[in-house]
Amino acid sequence: MLTLVKDNTINLIEIFSSVQGETHLSGLPTVFVRTAACNLRCTWCDTNYSFGRGTPTTIDSIVKEVEEAGLPHVCITGGEPLLQKNIHQLMSILCDRGYTVSIETGGSLPINNIDARVITILDIKCPGSGMESKNLWENIKNLRPHDEIKFVILDRNDYDYTKKVIEKYHLKNRKHPVLLSPVHDELESKQLVEWILEDKLPVRLNLQLHKFIWTPQTRGV
Repeated sequence: MLTLVKDNTINLIEIFSSVQGETHLSGLPTVFVRTAACNLRCTWCDTNYSFGRGTPTTIDSIVKEVEEAGLPHVCITGGEPLLQKNIHQLMSILCDRGYTVSIETGGSLPINNIDARVITILDIKCPGSGMESKNLWENIKNLRPHDEIKFVILDRNDYDYTKKVIEKYHLKNRKHPVLLSPVHDELESKQLVEWILEDKLPVRLNLQLHKFIWTPQTRGV
């Protein structure tokens, strides 16, 4: 049972509605709750504006804003949401209210306490991110069938690294194919597709739709 804490705030960067740009939920209208702070510094990070302290916001206020948006899907993102001590409480409340909830986490913090109803998107860091040493490998065994794994690919070295991890941890047999995302404006998606086809790798190309609909620099989308 979740223990309620006296301070029920979450440090928040923004809440906005858009279409989900990634994962098997891609294209679905979604409310995004972006939390503040991150314990990683990936070389290709596109949300470094979330590194600050953010605004302390009560869980009730966040839930109210989500309800006012009127969309069935909620994505908890950051920053690194798992740095927020009350994020588990927020996710459980949203699940209780019937929302489909997903969380995007950088893979350096334990995921074992995430509500079983939440879809965890685990981002395994490749060498090109500069954060490879931060991967918490025990997270893989704590993934549920509906969870997903993502690799952000900067170059061929990252791709080869990804293949080794997929083989080592038997990730080919998961319900949802592993997601491979080329770093936008750094690796051409066509090049990544050619590597995937050459190796007949059973993965899903994971393009960030919002960067094609709007500009890569546009916030709140």
